[in-house]
Amino acid sequence: MSLTQLTALLALGAMWGASYIFIRVAVEPLGPVFLGFVRVGLSGLILLAYARIRRQKPDIRGHWRRFIVLGFLGSALPFTLIAWAELTVTASMAAILMSTTPLFTTFVAAIGLGERLTLYKLIGATLGIIGVAVTVGGSDMALTIEALAAILALLAATLSYALGGVYAKRFFQGLDNMSMSTGQLLFASLILAPASAVDLPLREVSTAAIGATLALVVLCTAFAYQLYYYLIISAGPLQALTVTLLIPVFGLIWGALLLGEAISAGMIVGLAVVLMSVGLVTGMITPRRHRHKANPS
Repeated sequence: MSLTQLTALLALGAMWGASYIFIRVAVEPLGPVFLGFVRVGLSGLILLAYARIRRQKPDIRGHWRRFIVLGFLGSALPFTLIAWAELTVTASMAAILMSTTPLFTTFVAAIGLGERLTLYKLIGATLGIIGVAVTVGGSDMALTIEALAAILALLAATLSYALGGVYAKRFFQGLDNMSMSTGQLLFASLILAPASAVDLPLREVSTAAIGATLALVVLCTAFAYQLYYYLIISAGPLQALTVTLLIPVFGLIWGALLLGEAISAGMIVGLAVVLMSVGLVTGMITPRRHRHKANPS
């Protein structure tokens, strides 16, 4: 990985880790559905304008039925669930739990794409479950019904991301990245528009909430999507996927620095177990014996 690619990877991890901070700040005054609508709608329009500036024409109309599904699974549903959950849990906790997305993707890909489940993937998935339990149990958060519901919402969001990723891989082969990201966001905004109309902010929105929303739209969605696709094209999908290891780390750092969130020893241990499980599932961590077999030279 070149220095430019490494810089892009670190920047992407920092931005996506910070997204949970921005959501935490903006979700209470704006509401989870309206925040999700503003996020996907403005981001989609920014990408559409960017494509026009570059004289590109995203191929959206010919795939509109599939974009409805992708917009729902890849953006509308998970963005709303994450925002709703952060009304209860901390940004740090949300970042850690959302890092389990590759675990769900492994099983969804095995069913939807016929990808092989290896022993190391199964071990990694088991570690992931243990890591989530340790993270939740080792935090200072009281396990109320509201907290458990928020945790389930975050895990449902990871499953939605996994379903969306596998759906995109199966039904959007050959479509360029600009069309993919723009179409997904614009159709997600159409899905959320009716519900957001009845979830309008009921009080004055602070300057901090407006700033957090704009940062979420511009940095963490519109710009971050292009940075992510740059890494996929230039460094490869596996290298780009290493960002999943950076997001919860940055999430904890930003949560402590910007929001003063407490980080317990149990959360650190749980995060380490989750990251190890993600490494095994994605193949970024390969046992030595298996590595020698794969590379006998």
